[in-house]
Amino acid sequence: MSLVLDPTAQDLLFREARTANTFTDEPVTDEQVQAIYDLVKFGPTAFNQSPLRVVLVRSPEGRERLVQHMAEGNRPKTATAPLVAILAADNEFHEELPALLPHFPQAKDLFFSERPARESAAGLNAALQAAYFIIGVRAAGLAAGPMTGYDAAGIQKEFLDDDHTPLMVVNIGKPGEDAWFPRSPRLSFDEVVTTV
Repeated sequence: MSLVLDPTAQDLLFREARTANTFTDEPVTDEQVQAIYDLVKFGPTAFNQSPLRVVLVRSPEGRERLVQHMAEGNRPKTATAPLVAILAADNEFHEELPALLPHFPQAKDLFFSERPARESAAGLNAALQAAYFIIGVRAAGLAAGPMTGYDAAGIQKEFLDDDHTPLMVVNIGKPGEDAWFPRSPRLSFDEVVTTV
């Protein structure tokens, strides 16, 4: 059975998409970021909790503050990407549940009154949304360079607060010269899927 999605779109989102390591200086506009969000906000999360929060780093001052917290190998590309997004999980997402889940407003207190439950749910569901975000960047014709090589405590202190946990930093832009490493292998269907 073939997929319904056009093969060109399949290539754009998955087969030909790669993690970019260099970028051109072409700007990423606010309109592009808005369009990305307006698409990916529809990706599912448990209880529609939508805990992902995004900090866009555009200014030279913000970039300098961020780069100092990146792992050594991630600093040059973070310093030169047209736009960098810090993706974080909001551990107080439950405060939005009455609006996001109007048919079940008691979910806020029934399931998420305790901080450990919120942190677990926020981490998982914000990670789902981070994946949607990367696909959205690709759908906008841009390249994403997601990274987890950084000082999480430093980024949290510098850009977030105690209620937000950084998940990843994503460089965004048009791919530059020698942007791609060779594609790494993937597991086969039979190595991943078991039928019982």
